[in-house]
Amino acid sequence: MTSADQDNGQPLVAHLTELRDRLLRCVLAILVCALALMPFSGEIYSFVAKPLRQYLPEGSSMIATEVASTFLTPFKLVLVAAFCLAIPVILHQAWRFIAPGMYRHEQRLAGPLLLSSVVLFYAGLAFAYYVVFPLVFGFFSGITPEGVAYTPDIARFLDTALKLFLAFGIAFEIPIATVLLISAGVISAHDLAGKRAYVIVTCFVFGMLLTPPDVISQMLLALPMWLLFEVGILFGRLVDKQRAEREQQEESE
Repeated sequence: MTSADQDNGQPLVAHLTELRDRLLRCVLAILVCALALMPFSGEIYSFVAKPLRQYLPEGSSMIATEVASTFLTPFKLVLVAAFCLAIPVILHQAWRFIAPGMYRHEQRLAGPLLLSSVVLFYAGLAFAYYVVFPLVFGFFSGITPEGVAYTPDIARFLDTALKLFLAFGIAFEIPIATVLLISAGVISAHDLAGKRAYVIVTCFVFGMLLTPPDVISQMLLALPMWLLFEVGILFGRLVDKQRAEREQQEESE
């Protein structure tokens, strides 16, 4: 290998090494959170299942249909909870990895975006738990046919709950994604606003695909996605305005 090849290859090796180190830090953060939460796995599952259990018929309870469900289901929830707790560390490591390749004005924008993305992700989880869960599980419990015992399986419930958590956690990141697209120059806020009709349809399609097959949860996901898109456009207009002022200042200099 020539010295030129070594020079060309070295930056790639350095980037891959840094990427590996930051991924290991993310994994370590998740493992630490998981170990801290493991003794409370039962309490965590009871807390997550509370919106469903309060709508169970009197004398009824949740069931476990598989031999290992009583262990594996809370364990799975602990891992997901550990990931959610480690989100600030994960996003911070991602930002530290891409920050050297960003312009100074982009780095100034990255800090608020990083904080906002963490807050919005947790807001999405809270919205799912405190607003969506009671409505969805109350709806399912209320339409149980006469003569049918409503005894949800703990593993199936967790799959549904995690699906809702993930859907709303990601959906609440829409303003961040919108601002990033606009700040990167991929599209302007004006052009994005002109595609509002397509975005609304897309929100309802995602609401149909990412939530259980009932109109309530679909609407509860689609409408916040649309409103958050409008918030993203609002902040995107500020980004466009700042870019125009910066370009005008550079031209005058």
